[in-house]
Amino acid sequence: MAPKVLISDKLSEAAVQIFRDRGIDVDFQPDLGKDKDKLAEVIGQYDGLAIRSATKVTDKILANATNLKVIARAGIGTDNIDKEAASKKGVIVMNTPFGNMITTAEHAIAMMFAVARQIPEASTSTHAGKWEKSKFMGTELTNKTLGVIGAGNIGGIVCDRARGLKMKVVAYDPFLGQEKADKMGVEKVELDELLARADFITLHVPFTDATANILSRENLAKTKKGVRIINCARGGLVDEEALAEALKSGHVAGAAFDVFSQEPAKENALFNLPNVVCTPHLGAATTEAQENVALQVAEQMSNYLLTGAVENALNMPSVTAEEAKVMGPWIKLAEHLGAFVGQMTDEPIKAINILYDGVAAEMNLDALNCAVVAGIMKKVNPDVNMVSAPVVAKERGIQISTTNQDKTGAFDGYIKVTAVTDKRERSVAGTVFSDGKPRFIQIKGINIDAEVGAHMLYTTNNDVPGIIGALGQTMGEHGVNIANFTLGRSEAGGEAIALLYVDDVVPADARAKLAESDLFNQIKPLVFDVA
Repeated sequence: MAPKVLISDKLSEAAVQIFRDRGIDVDFQPDLGKDKDKLAEVIGQYDGLAIRSATKVTDKILANATNLKVIARAGIGTDNIDKEAASKKGVIVMNTPFGNMITTAEHAIAMMFAVARQIPEASTSTHAGKWEKSKFMGTELTNKTLGVIGAGNIGGIVCDRARGLKMKVVAYDPFLGQEKADKMGVEKVELDELLARADFITLHVPFTDATANILSRENLAKTKKGVRIINCARGGLVDEEALAEALKSGHVAGAAFDVFSQEPAKENALFNLPNVVCTPHLGAATTEAQENVALQVAEQMSNYLLTGAVENALNMPSVTAEEAKVMGPWIKLAEHLGAFVGQMTDEPIKAINILYDGVAAEMNLDALNCAVVAGIMKKVNPDVNMVSAPVVAKERGIQISTTNQDKTGAFDGYIKVTAVTDKRERSVAGTVFSDGKPRFIQIKGINIDAEVGAHMLYTTNNDVPGIIGALGQTMGEHGVNIANFTLGRSEAGGEAIALLYVDDVVPADARAKLAESDLFNQIKPLVFDVA
């Protein structure tokens, strides 16, 4: 059955066609997002939800999203999505950070020109039949210092364009390395130095706890007299009341804002002040950008629903289409290993240690980690997946650590998972053979070669005669068919293990019968998703 996607906001028809061409059943209802009750009523039918800004994906909407696997926002901002609730629900949240980078950067440059030359006010005056040439004295951008707060994708383009205008560019970004700054041709500075030196300041950071009010009243007071401030990033980055006061006092010479702390902005402290340019969140509002983000969101959602590729996800590691092809069996192995130790462990797990060897260590380890944790967490929550598992683990205070190493043994690579409780550690290792099938290769330090079956019975015992007979006889007496079995031991007479492949879960009375024999130290039924 084809995956089903709902588009609940206005999106290019080209995106609809991409879904159809990829074999996705798409339902295009561009006004549905405005009706939250109707959206909550129908959302359970869909595997994917494509939105822009009109649709608000709340925890109440997600509570009804029984089949939803992915939400994709055509644009950068995802403030209209409850990402925490989505993660707990196991729903991937994607955005399209690259489709409108150039458009937003160009808008910032345009706003900088507009406020530097007072273009909107001069235009209004001239339309009114006035000829106030002397009133609108502007300033050149050439040789002025531009302070860029946030030198990521969009900020980096602004830096490049500003250098083309012969501006001096200083950038504050905690994640900007010196080598990258040198390559960009910008001077990396701390925030206080940027505030003191910049003739123009432009913001290009997301709204987070760290960036909220980054241009606070205190920081605005540190700016150079006559500075002009541009914000085409997110509302809430600037104290608008304090900025209005600084504009009225003349400390700040002008401002250009495309985003506001409250949107739609029907009123704001910056409105109707001289030399303040305001636009209604037009950063991505070009024909090219709208088309780009629509196409990008359709491709990303289709790739995930059809191949498992995860691109531009905000609550899960990205896995490219190429990685998905190679990593598919390894992700399945990681989940099986997690499921093994999860089902084997009855006490609360306090730590999960994951060892990656050889080719496994060269893969996307963040994604593999999520698969391991998902496998472990399924015992306590069967609905958990790679998205929600890390959230569940964090809530339970479980520490997750990883170790990488070069190839050390007979296999090209393997993964070893160890679950730590207050009482013991349990470990299992596995690899993927050339046939693409995951295999268990070590349990409790005992080497084995065991495929993963849907239903298995795991036993441990001292290495003594009669084990195979006891297992066979008991299973036969209780009508359990053994399809295959694998044995292993540490040494002759030492600890031994057995894995039986059976057609269904071994009934409790059969397990009790084995326990009565005193031959077995441990007996555990195991269930794996081998689909």
